[in-house]
This record gives sequence, C-alpha cells and structure tokens, in this order.
Amino acid sequence: MVPSESALAVPGLDANTIPLDVYRIREDFPLLKREVHGKPLVYLDNAATTQKPQAVLDALMEAYSGYYSNIHRGVHWLSQQATTAHEQARRKVKEFLNARHEREIVFTRNATESINLVASSYGRAFLREGDEILISALEHHANIVPWQLIGEEKGLKLRVIPMNDAGELLLDEYPRMLTEKTKFVALSHLSNALGTINPVKEMIRQAHERGIPVLVDGAQSAPHLKVDVRDLDCDFFVFSGHKLFGPTGIGVLFGKEKWLDRMPPYQGGGDMIHYVSFEKTYFNEIPYKFEAGTPHIAGAIGLGAAIDYVRAIGMDAIAAHEHELLEYATQVVSQYPEVRIVGTAKNKAGVLSFLIGEIHPHDIGTILDQEGVAIRTGHHCAQPVMDRLGIPATARASFAFYNTKEEIDILGKSIQKVLEVFR
Repeated sequence: MVPSESALAVPGLDANTIPLDVYRIREDFPLLKREVHGKPLVYLDNAATTQKPQAVLDALMEAYSGYYSNIHRGVHWLSQQATTAHEQARRKVKEFLNARHEREIVFTRNATESINLVASSYGRAFLREGDEILISALEHHANIVPWQLIGEEKGLKLRVIPMNDAGELLLDEYPRMLTEKTKFVALSHLSNALGTINPVKEMIRQAHERGIPVLVDGAQSAPHLKVDVRDLDCDFFVFSGHKLFGPTGIGVLFGKEKWLDRMPPYQGGGDMIHYVSFEKTYFNEIPYKFEAGTPHIAGAIGLGAAIDYVRAIGMDAIAAHEHELLEYATQVVSQYPEVRIVGTAKNKAGVLSFLIGEIHPHDIGTILDQEGVAIRTGHHCAQPVMDRLGIPATARASFAFYNTKEEIDILGKSIQKVLEVFR
C-alpha cells in the first residue's frame, strides 16, 4: 500500500512515517470513481461521513449472504458464526483503542447515542442537584444537548470552557473552572467545525487530580489520529463507524470497567438481561447490559473490517498525509484575498472552514457542487461555535487519506469560479 519514499516531516508525528500511495488506495473506494454533473467527483465532506472501501462492502455482503443470523442465543451453526464475527469485531475495536478489556467496549448506533447513554446512565447514578458539568465552547451539539437534558432533569449546571478567535480553548481558564462542584467533564478531541485538536490528555490529567471523570468525544479524531484510551486515561471515549470508513448505524462507547459496572442500563429489552420475572429483572454483565435488543450485527462486522483496513495503512501515515493536505489546502485558498479561513489554531487536523467575502456559504457549496466538489456548508451542528465567532455558517472542506493535492487544486479553481460568478 505504501511506496518506499522518503518520510514526511510532520510536527508531532514519527519522522519515519512513509507517504501513502494514495492513488493505489483510491482504487479501493468504488464511489470515488464516479462523476457528478459530468465532472470527476472531488469528495471533501469527510468530517460529515466517509466513503467505504471495497473490503467493508465485501464484509457487509458476506455477513448478510454467508452467515447472517441473530446472535448470542442461537445454538445453530449460522447463529454461532454470526456471534463469533460480531464478537471478533468487538475485539478489533478494543485493540484499535488499546482498551484493557473487551467488556469495556459497548456497541451503540453512533457517537451521539454513546454520549446520550453516558449522560443518562452515569447522570442518573452519580450526579445530584447543584453539580456542575464542564464542556468546551468547541463542542458539537451531540456533546451539548444530552448534558442539557440530564441537567434540566436533575438540576445540574452546565459550564463552558471559553475559546479565542483562532478556535483554541483558553487553557488558563480550565483549571480554575474545575471546582468542588464539578462532577463531570465532556470534551471534543477534535473540532468538527474548525479542526482544532484539543490537548485532552493534559486536560484529563488535571480533571483526575480532582477526582473528576472525563468523556472524550472522538467522532472526528478516531478516523484521523492514533487513539490510545489507556494513554489518554479517559473514563469514556465515543466514536461513530460511518466516519471511520465503516457502515452507518454503528457506534462505540469505551467506558472504564469501574464505571460501566456501576452504571444502570440505558435501555431495557432482550440481551441486556440475565433473568426476568414479573417481580424483578437481573441484568446481564457488561458490555451486554447496555446492548438491549438485536444489535446492528452486520454494522459491527463492517466496522471491524474498516478498522482492519485503516490499521493496515497505519494511523500515523494517515495523519501525516492529511496534515500535508491541510497545509497545502491552506496555501491554495489563501491565494485569494477574498477568502477568510475560519479556525486558525496552531494544532489542527484536516478541516478547512472558510468564507468568501460576503457570499453565503450555501451559494459557495452550490457552485462547487456544479464543479464536482462536495463540501459541507452551514453551522456543522456547532451553532455555539458560530455564535462565538459572529458568523452564521461556513463552507467546510474536510480531508481523508484518499484525497489528493490534485483535488485540492480543483477546489482552488472552483473557488475562482465562485468569485467569477459573484463578480
């Protein structure tokens, strides 16, 4: 998959990382071969969702056509095969995150449901009226609204770590906001709106010094950065399969065993039970205690295939390639005086949000689409970020390891097209 060329010099990454053979990799993604409006597709909407390699599509087809059955309770051959494949996927997630035990890996629908599970279950068990939950100004709605819901139910206060105009958290403020009332911290690892990489390891350390557990929203970081939950020492970590080149409808919650054991079930139903009578229900062991009903069996298997795929490429190599794309894209769009880059943090991943003069981002996205370029426009489910920056929306190009510099050149030419239309 990789040629024997000299290594990229990328800050914070292994200097011996070998550049990707991106053109070879692109052959693995059928959808990237198509045309849009008569022009080659340039897919730059990876922060919203990613395309799927053939290996994932094959794994899904094999799961449905080769051994599909319900899992865990069947004694027949198909059920045993499906159960084995499903639990192998859990093991792959455990290894991908470097968790200690497979029982610390809970399958959900997506990162959003994972956060809702923690907010509801941990919140009901451990949070009391007057307690404070600390989040950051960079959060996606999925890491705001669940805490507001449990906060309204239990009389909790939500406090927000502020950010500067570059999209960086004001880290001097953070330790001062960790008070005796702070009972939980929930932080994004990587901002979907601006690309900012937060120093979550240090922030977790400071919270733990005060005995405060921390959830990390890794929806954006898991597909693009190497994640080690033991090194981070986070109490919870969440991500979505569809952003990690896997299927939709499958997500992951990593939770330290000490918390999952003590948290009540999130939903009730089949497979999360050990024994049911009309008088009392005894719950299953973790992680099954949090997996009510028939799970997304094929989705978990497809996620396992996606993890195999990205691990074969190498997360360091992926991060290095995307870092190079971000630097190149920043240079390309900066040649136009009318373009304003939104989000200029020193530590960023492959997200480039921008504005072009007074042109509405939706108009930018529409013209780029006619050129075959797919980007995202709007508030990116991060309205508080937009409010803080005094803007309603941005145009956002976001990169994956299958993107090329030639595609970024097309992005630049398409921006020129936007300027020509509105002049």
